[in-house]
Amino acid sequence: MASLSRALRLAATCPHRNPAQGLGPRPRTGGTGPTTEKSVPYQRTLKEAQQPSAEAQGLSQPLPRAASVVVIGGGSLGCQTLYHLAKLGVSGALLLERERLTSGTTWHTAGLLWQLRPSDVEVELLAHTRRVVSRDLEEETGLHTGWIQNGGLFIASNRQRLDEYKRLMSLGKAYGVESHVLSPAETKALYPLMNVDDLYGTLYVPHDGTMDPAGTCTTLSRAATARGAQVIENCPVTGIRVRTDDFGVRRVAAVETAHGSIQTPCVVNCAGVWAGAVGRMAGVKVPLVAMHHAYVVTERIEGIQNMPNVRDHDASVYLRLQGDALSVGGYEANPVFWEEVSDKFAFGLFDLDWDVFGQHIEGAIHRVPVLEKTGIKSTVCGPGEGGGEPAPGRPVAPLLPGMMLGGGCGQELAHWIVHGRPEKDMHGYDIRRFHHSLTDHSRWIRERSHESYAKNYSIVFPHDEPLAGRNMRRDPLHEELLARGCVFQERHGWERPGWFSPQGPAPVLPYDYYGAYGKRAHQDYAYSRLLGDEYTFDFPPHHDVIKKECLACRGAAAVFDMSYFGKFYLVGPDARKAADWLFSADVSRPPGSTVYTCMLNHRGGTESDLTVSRLAPSPQASPLTPAFEGDGYYLAVGGAVAQHNWCHLTTVLQDRQFRCQLVDRSEDLGLISIQGPASRAILQEVLDADLSNEAFPFSTHKLVRAAGHLVRAIRLSFVGELGWELHIPRPSCLPVYRAVMTAGAKHGLVNAGYRAVDSLSTEKGYRHWHADLRPDDSPLEAGLAFTCKLKSAVPFLGREALEKQQAEGLRRRLVCFTVDEKVPLFGLEAIWRSGQVVGHVRRADFGFAIDKTLAYGYIRDPSGRPVSWDFVKSGDYALERMGVAYPAQAHLKSPFDPGNRRVKGIY
Repeated sequence: MASLSRALRLAATCPHRNPAQGLGPRPRTGGTGPTTEKSVPYQRTLKEAQQPSAEAQGLSQPLPRAASVVVIGGGSLGCQTLYHLAKLGVSGALLLERERLTSGTTWHTAGLLWQLRPSDVEVELLAHTRRVVSRDLEEETGLHTGWIQNGGLFIASNRQRLDEYKRLMSLGKAYGVESHVLSPAETKALYPLMNVDDLYGTLYVPHDGTMDPAGTCTTLSRAATARGAQVIENCPVTGIRVRTDDFGVRRVAAVETAHGSIQTPCVVNCAGVWAGAVGRMAGVKVPLVAMHHAYVVTERIEGIQNMPNVRDHDASVYLRLQGDALSVGGYEANPVFWEEVSDKFAFGLFDLDWDVFGQHIEGAIHRVPVLEKTGIKSTVCGPGEGGGEPAPGRPVAPLLPGMMLGGGCGQELAHWIVHGRPEKDMHGYDIRRFHHSLTDHSRWIRERSHESYAKNYSIVFPHDEPLAGRNMRRDPLHEELLARGCVFQERHGWERPGWFSPQGPAPVLPYDYYGAYGKRAHQDYAYSRLLGDEYTFDFPPHHDVIKKECLACRGAAAVFDMSYFGKFYLVGPDARKAADWLFSADVSRPPGSTVYTCMLNHRGGTESDLTVSRLAPSPQASPLTPAFEGDGYYLAVGGAVAQHNWCHLTTVLQDRQFRCQLVDRSEDLGLISIQGPASRAILQEVLDADLSNEAFPFSTHKLVRAAGHLVRAIRLSFVGELGWELHIPRPSCLPVYRAVMTAGAKHGLVNAGYRAVDSLSTEKGYRHWHADLRPDDSPLEAGLAFTCKLKSAVPFLGREALEKQQAEGLRRRLVCFTVDEKVPLFGLEAIWRSGQVVGHVRRADFGFAIDKTLAYGYIRDPSGRPVSWDFVKSGDYALERMGVAYPAQAHLKSPFDPGNRRVKGIY
């Protein structure tokens, strides 16, 4: 037996190993000592693992000839998906596992479940997982899953960390999750073995707990098979047969195994670390990186029984209660990559690299000093996918959900299969949201996966940006704007303007892996330094810089580079039929018109908001004028969700078999938008067109020349001002931009970024998809009924759901709030109405023109009745920020320019 303190000394003195070199799988038996101890806590699983291999054992039951759905992978997510498919009444669902259930990565997972995360969607997913493992499965099967409700404790050793926990506590109130911020003395009383000398406080969640991987998956499979599903073990999948239909759409036809074929129209890839290999069988690229993740199990600790699980984020350590012992693990900055993923790996482990793992021991001993003299019973080092747990609120590489999110994600996958889409907003878990230029790029996958893992326990600040995988997609103005002080944000590979620093250029440098793997960390890194200023829950130091951009737009004019927008053409003989079905608004207007509209799903949820411009046929094809027969439309969508839009559009077009074509011109066209009272005067010097209200009304577009270059000008506003968008062929972007800046110099024109866009659009009350508008929000709930052609007889996707909602009354409404006190809000704050929590804030920002903080959130009537406007107007409201309630005023529409005079050019 070795103690943790001896292990720490060994880690400090042993020869350095290169953590980037993957270590091969090792057997489960061996000698003694901290580097060779192989026993693991799940004894039942180990005993099962000693049985003959899958090849020797053969199938656990006969292979069916056909299945309605085939789930590949018998880990947590696969079992949860099968269970939820069976609960939804899917007959003939089948799970295939190449070895035994849990044999890949699930069997050695720590099984921790924490209910609070800085993401409202993930709080909902976690709640469902907890409900399944702690209640539903036992009620259905009479079997105990191994769930232990011992509570969870988050450790704050600095003020900002405690502020983050207070944000979580406020969000928890909106979801009924009990939590308490404890003082150091209260923490000591709860956990006597803990060192609290350096603590600012803790967050205690009494209903957090621990899941048993083997017990949970066994119970899930029994519950699923009791409802008619099948589970076949020892059945490796060797291929996926795909056919191409008459419309050129590739569809799954069968799954090939070592024991025969299974006809099926649907495959769910739940193979975890092996998901990439399974995806390649169907010609699908799954951007995934396998890494080592380790923990050690201690000997018995007197007094540890019944203690809560602990996360000490700042030490990057977790302490999981294991009976009368602890499991100690963490997330390091230099995780070991598993370079060659073996398809023979089952119930296997790696040798623990103490040179990598040793950094966690000091933090664990500091937090629970008794560990210094506590022996190590076993070490566990196994594979994990992506970057460990997804990092909510932070743009990361695509990650597969771990066990704690498995129940919620399994339910959403089942709904996706049965109903055509998930119930909740699963945009953050849909790998289709990433452009192929990213998923095809090994550097991007590796860097983003590493950063996600390394920052897994970092504080999630509202305006954090990744340093990994940057400069993948840059628009034609990138270098020009960089020289003018642009501080860029990253959205799905695109570099887009965030704000403009008066300190000069701040380029994003190649990823330095935070100094890991022998790489030299960047010194005097201007971009990283400015990003560090964002690490606050207060207004950042450059708050006044963003204020100047916003007020310049309100008082004179601002130019916004929006080239990262998705730009698609919908053309062909059935384009009008497709547009009528796809778009909630009436877009069948004369050529030259532009319409703001939504795209909905069959439940009436909002898949997108976008602008659609009707085109006239053109004799000559170009990036601005596609050649087509029939009808044509130009679609402009937010760049952060362009790939999501593309997938929704193509899916609907394929399912409905419309004879039309969707053409992506996002890389070929740039986009700048000039907004503000002076925009007409500025552009009149640049464009060869009459920009008067009579000649160029709002919501219209024309082909014009700008400084001699052909562009498409669209009179629109996303900030509530007079303004035009210029859609420009890529080679013409720079000269047109420079001409606009020259003309605007005497009018006070400034560059502005998306931080200003967020503030200005929030102040005006314009919606942002994926913030206050999601696939589970209807346009009626969001105050966008004007985008729905319900007064016409034209059918459109989602219409029946909206009509039903309209007849029954809205169970929630999006409401605008203002707070007189100048306090920063970022979203996730609890909304109080007359002493009751009725929702939480989805989106918030400071409005500089009205000099107030604004927030938007959906509210419900606690009685369950429809939410009327009288209900909205009659309550006394407060918004809870970090445990403090601030009085708020509710508004039926934004208090800024409620008559929409400014967009009409009336000042």
